[in-house]
Amino acid sequence: MITSGVPQIAPVATATDLDVTILMPCLNEEQTLPACIKMAREAGEALEAKGLTYEILISDNGSTDGSIELAEGLGCRVVHCPNRGYGSALVFGCTEARGSAIVFGDSDASYDFREGVAMVDKLREGYEVCMGSRFKGEIKPGAMPWKNRYIGNPVLTGMLNLFYHSGLSDAHCGLRSLTKDAFFKLRLESRGMEFASEMVVKAAILDVKRTEVPVTLSKDGRDRPPHLRPWRDGWRHVKFLMTLCPLWIYFLPAAILVGVSGLIFAALLMTPVGQVFKVGPLWFGDHWLILAGGFFIVGYQSLMMGLAANKYTRALGFRKQSRDDAIIDRLAKVDTMLAAAVLLGVVGVGMLLNVVFTWSGNRFGSLQMTRQMIVATTFIVASFQTLFGGFLLSMLGCDD
Repeated sequence: MITSGVPQIAPVATATDLDVTILMPCLNEEQTLPACIKMAREAGEALEAKGLTYEILISDNGSTDGSIELAEGLGCRVVHCPNRGYGSALVFGCTEARGSAIVFGDSDASYDFREGVAMVDKLREGYEVCMGSRFKGEIKPGAMPWKNRYIGNPVLTGMLNLFYHSGLSDAHCGLRSLTKDAFFKLRLESRGMEFASEMVVKAAILDVKRTEVPVTLSKDGRDRPPHLRPWRDGWRHVKFLMTLCPLWIYFLPAAILVGVSGLIFAALLMTPVGQVFKVGPLWFGDHWLILAGGFFIVGYQSLMMGLAANKYTRALGFRKQSRDDAIIDRLAKVDTMLAAAVLLGVVGVGMLLNVVFTWSGNRFGSLQMTRQMIVATTFIVASFQTLFGGFLLSMLGCDD
């Protein structure tokens, strides 16, 4: 995600001298940490039986309840994340991990870290990211609120697959794994719960080799409410999904708005003055041109913003450049955009001059050329949008 505000403090990458790091973010989880660490230890023993080395790493996010002392007493390595937030703790922990493969999950006893062994096997097969799938595995009674199970997760996973074609059945499972190399390739930086979406979105965009395994979700063992806030965090996920998808947030709305406005313009310009354009029981008069002009301007501005967003997200490494992107970049060079601005301006001013000449020929009397005036003004506005948009795209590197 393109973050703003207080910058995160980036840790120095730790050498990967172990095979696997089992990572848990922690914020006052004294009650459930022992069970989680026990499962992680058993997972580690299974890994050792395969000839792999491991560590259990706790990324503390400001605990004040004795979690740190408990984890250290149970033989875990603890690092202290200086930035608050679920995503911050995981990014910090992954950076500090000594394993070349990382398995991470919540420290509330809702996930069984022993199921992470199958994820490590997938990474050893050549996958870079392995997700857990609760919907292919088991969701125990009381483990997931109904709004999360039947609304939140299906909607967010559906959006993610529609926008990014991730191919995953459960994009927000808390038990997942990735290689250390993949972590750096994805450049994860979300501070909050939207980290879950960011990891899958970037894995799909960058075509990181990914798979999933069934896992079990149990009712968490805490006697307090979870850190997750369904509506707030759900909205943060939606915003993130939209942010990195110019096609759906900019280009498709632009195509619809410009297309609808173009149809209205064409229909009314071909209709005799004083008459309306009829489609069955519906009729469209001059007042519809005002709406069409607004649609065109908003749609055209959306196109300019989409071009800028597409270029910017690629410049930050969030997207790979496709063949279509290369074509768009060639068309979006400042010289091409300036030529398009001139063309739109010439058409708009030409139509406007036609209105003026017709009016003067009428001795500046009454005039019935509202349609031409609206279309001419729309084209002139689009000309300026193209001019300014061309220089913005040039600044973002479309002339490289």
